[in-house]
Amino acid sequence: MERKINNTLITLIEGDITEIAADAIVNAANAALQLGAGVAGAIRRKGGSGIQDECDRIGGTYVGGAVITSGGNLKAKYVIHAVGPRMGEGDEDMKLESATINSLKLADEHKLKSIAFPAISTGIFGYPLPRCAKIMLGAAKKYLDGETSIQNVIFCLYGQSAYQEFKNALNDIF
Repeated sequence: MERKINNTLITLIEGDITEIAADAIVNAANAALQLGAGVAGAIRRKGGSGIQDECDRIGGTYVGGAVITSGGNLKAKYVIHAVGPRMGEGDEDMKLESATINSLKLADEHKLKSIAFPAISTGIFGYPLPRCAKIMLGAAKKYLDGETSIQNVIFCLYGQSAYQEFKNALNDIF
């Protein structure tokens, strides 16, 4: 499923984000940038230990923040590590919106043309999937309504239920 905003295409796909050949994929990171389980674990396994080494040198970032490393052995050139909120910590929607927008800003700063996002914070951080879809897609639309050189924003969803929630939200927003 696709929608166009100005010169940028938003694409929804179901699949494994580590297999995406975008300029950057987004890691649903923790503030310490430790690549443990979920999306982060898959990135570490497929991308190699060098990504964790780069994260260790960076040292961490705040909830809502994002940092960039190389993509190691992944098909993507870069990994943008975006720290989403844990449910119950407060201001979760604003923090998820910030993580999404800060990832897009990093992509623009590095002159990247394509970026792929997972459903940030919906795993062990407990963020509800329908709410995540609405917040992330809304943040992307807000950002892409401005000046950007990003040509393709991909939301790579793991599983049919995640894809369906993002499809519903995309239809509501557009």
